[in-house]
Amino acid sequence: MKQSLCILVCLVMVVSCNNKKKPPKPDNLIAKEKMEHILYDLYVINAAKGVNRKLLEDKGIVPESYILKKHQIDSLQFANSNAYYAFDPDVYKGMVEKIKTRLENEKKTFEDLEKKEGVEAKRRRDSIRKRNEQRRDSIKAALKKEVED
Repeated sequence: MKQSLCILVCLVMVVSCNNKKKPPKPDNLIAKEKMEHILYDLYVINAAKGVNRKLLEDKGIVPESYILKKHQIDSLQFANSNAYYAFDPDVYKGMVEKIKTRLENEKKTFEDLEKKEGVEAKRRRDSIRKRNEQRRDSIKAALKKEVED
């Protein structure tokens, strides 16, 4: 009896979970490529918000409205388009994978740039240090010469 009841409950759950209807395609659906750009910007600005929220607040930037304004869309258009794309997990996963790849590529670019700038900064510091050592040595030599005279 318990097994039958358990199987019946599981069957009802499986059938009831399958009744989701695909949201209708919005009239003002955001193109897939543009949606990827919007999601990318949202990921970046949310990361920035997590790192330094105070700076954004001081500049008067509201991240979500900034993104919507930048891409010339409204929140309802974004919400409808996001729901439409998110209904198909394979499509949405593909979009997120492209965004992830783009973020990783840009991270690598910035790390390479930071490393290059670090090498150049070290070279400048070494050059300055060398000039300071030469200056100190010349001052010491001049003082030593004065003492000898």
